[in-house]
Amino acid sequence: MNKSYFAKIIAKDQQGLQMISAYCSESNIKVNEIKYLKKNKIFLLSLQRFSKEFDNSNNKINSILKFEYIDSSRSKNINQNNEDLIIELLAIDLFKRNHNYEIRLLFSNNAIITLSAEIIEVTLEDQKKIND
Repeated sequence: MNKSYFAKIIAKDQQGLQMISAYCSESNIKVNEIKYLKKNKIFLLSLQRFSKEFDNSNNKINSILKFEYIDSSRSKNINQNNEDLIIELLAIDLFKRNHNYEIRLLFSNNAIITLSAEIIEVTLEDQKKIND
């Protein structure tokens, strides 16, 4: 039985963000598909993730991970000039700093993206299944 399942998860707290982190771990992201829209305070990632909703995790799904209300974005150990570079998302962590939140995207090869926001609003939305 082959079911298509497309997730749309909205996280507004640490528990929701942990769920999105679990769904997105081991996802592949091309560096040129990471966008920070500073004027709109939106940070976007287009990723290929494994379908973890069912036992058969060999299925890959194209998904969009959207972070809203982002005041700033910093990256470390990511060559942004190499548009073909693919990095693997390992986890998403959340920290409270003064009156803001720090959202850390942890990647393979010790790469990190740190986002600063006043509130947490993160959406994971599946786009389509990838046929291998």
